[in-house]
Amino acid sequence: MPSKELTPGTRGYIIPIGGAEDKMADRRILKRFVQLCGKRAGPILVVPTASEAHDTGQRYTDVFDRVESGAITVLNLQTRRQAENPELDAMIEDAAGVFFTGGNQLRLTTILGGTNFAQAVRKANARGVHVAGTSAGASFVSNHMIAGGREGGTPRAGMVTLAPGLGLTNRVVIDQHFRERDRIGRLLTAIAYNPYALGLGVDEDTAAFIGPDNVFEVVGRGGITVVDANDCESTNMARAGDGHAVELVGVKLHILVNGSRFDLLERSAVK
Repeated sequence: MPSKELTPGTRGYIIPIGGAEDKMADRRILKRFVQLCGKRAGPILVVPTASEAHDTGQRYTDVFDRVESGAITVLNLQTRRQAENPELDAMIEDAAGVFFTGGNQLRLTTILGGTNFAQAVRKANARGVHVAGTSAGASFVSNHMIAGGREGGTPRAGMVTLAPGLGLTNRVVIDQHFRERDRIGRLLTAIAYNPYALGLGVDEDTAAFIGPDNVFEVVGRGGITVVDANDCESTNMARAGDGHAVELVGVKLHILVNGSRFDLLERSAVK
């Protein structure tokens, strides 16, 4: 479960980005994140743990500099021992925002999962610090994380692997590079395992800005596919053998684009 807010309505934004966000032209997603963070004192913490490229942190520092973000601090956490450092508490306490880069989401869970750093980020988000993640970082922010899986349009048993994520929200399961990599089948499979959660399939250069009221707004040039299986009439998921097609009857599917808003509590679009 997410950390409890100290005061209702004070939770920071949770911002999953579908990857390949515009870093050169309008940069509207990154600008929107920086504008939110600018209302708080302190630096933006860039966490490139998901990436094995040595220059990822510097590349995002350069990008944020171009959108006049103010102070940037790169936390290049590469081991669980580093992530347990109690000195990180003060850095996160003073931060305006936290940004997880792309890469491999299993690096995020195996290095950061359950550490002092992860707990501090959860508490910080509960008191108002904004947390964004792109690509692998987007999948990581939720409680149930898609760790991997196969592409394709038809859901199949065993098509997706789930792992515990950072746990900022338990209301959604997030997939990224969604339309570009044909991931509707694995998101449907993930939601069939537990229909309580809503599936968010986030296209590239697209983000869901999830506010403290659990209403999110779509920002970007692509779309967000919302999969709602809460009222599913029937499914063979419990009987389907590995690799077999999964039946889902009565699933709702919404396609939202830039400017659209969706209430995660009411499970409906906001006019």
